[in-house]
Order: sequence, then C-alpha cells, then structure tokens
Amino acid sequence: MAKEKYYVVWEGVKPGIYRTWTDCQLQTKGYEGAKYKSFDSREEAVRAMASSPYAYIGKNAPSAKKPKSVDELPDTVILNSIAVDAACSGNPGQMEYRGVYVGNGQQLFHFGPTLGTNNIGEFLALVHGLAFLKQKGFDLPIYSDSKIAMKWVKDKQCKTKLEHTAKTDELFQLIARAEKWLRENRYSTKIIKWETREWGEIPADFGRK
Repeated sequence: MAKEKYYVVWEGVKPGIYRTWTDCQLQTKGYEGAKYKSFDSREEAVRAMASSPYAYIGKNAPSAKKPKSVDELPDTVILNSIAVDAACSGNPGQMEYRGVYVGNGQQLFHFGPTLGTNNIGEFLALVHGLAFLKQKGFDLPIYSDSKIAMKWVKDKQCKTKLEHTAKTDELFQLIARAEKWLRENRYSTKIIKWETREWGEIPADFGRK
C-alpha cells in the first residue's frame, strides 16, 4: 500500500494542507515565492502549518528526503533501467534535468540550469534519455513520472504554452532539436510511467519537494 503524504503550502494560491502532489502543484506552480513541503503524517503537517516555513525549508531545514534505495524498491521496478526527472524553481524559472541508472543511482547525464518550465524539462530529459541509449547501443527501459512528457514524446511535439522570447530562445532551440530527433529516429526503448505513490520518488528526483 502506498505511503500517504501531506503537503503543506505556506505561501501559494491558497495556503493549506493538501493530500496529493498534484493539488500542491496547483497551488504553487507559477506562484512567485511559493513555500511548500511534504510530510509523512497529518500531525506533522498540522504542526508545520502552524509554524514558520523557514523552520522546515531553506538553509535551516533538514536535508531533502532522498528517493528509496535499491533494496527498498519493489520487485516490480526494473533495476536495469534509467530514470529521468526535471526540477524547476518557478514556472518559468531555472530548470534542469538529469538521467540516472536505477540499479545504483549513478548519474548518466545532466543539463542546466536554464530558463524553462518543469514540463519542458521532463520532455527534454526523456528525449535525451532516448538519444543516450541509442548512441550507447543499450536496450534499457526509461522511467518518467510525467504523463505530459510521455505524451509529448509520443506525439513528437513539445506542446508548451511558454512564450518564445529572446530570453527563451536557447530553450526553444533545444526543443526544436529534440523534436527533430524524434521525427528522424526510430527506437524500441520502452518508456514506463514511474508510480510515485507506490514506489516513492523517482531515482532521478532532485529532492526539492
């Protein structure tokens, strides 16, 4: 059974305690200065909500919770695989992504930070993973926790609503390259949805939730 989490939003669209990461994101994505954190029990969340966020986040906060170790992952997870994930401070904001080998957590590639959005980062991470595996000649599956990125890859198009400006031109060049790669390359790589609620954070997670 998946372990429950509670998300405290101190500063966001509507501060409060939320039961899912999606609900938390709805209150914080694009909200300048948003402050939020996850907790393992409602009691902890209630105490945190009544306290200053700086007791839990920022330089005085305990270190971010790491993804589960290999030994803690369920048998359903394929260890001989790679996982990709992105992180973004703001929306848009400073975005970066990376890919790691699930079997030992070794980082295989990393990009950023650059101005972007989390969805774009997830998309670019997946395409980077596909290109990386093809270049190396490895036949491994890729895990992603983003349904949006998986759909964009399937459609061979990054359907972002981010405006193409002088500040985002470099990012849009990367997007164009990724879309071109998808159109011109065939691959047999299996892309699998990482089930965060059941398995914990994806191994490529940056630990900022």
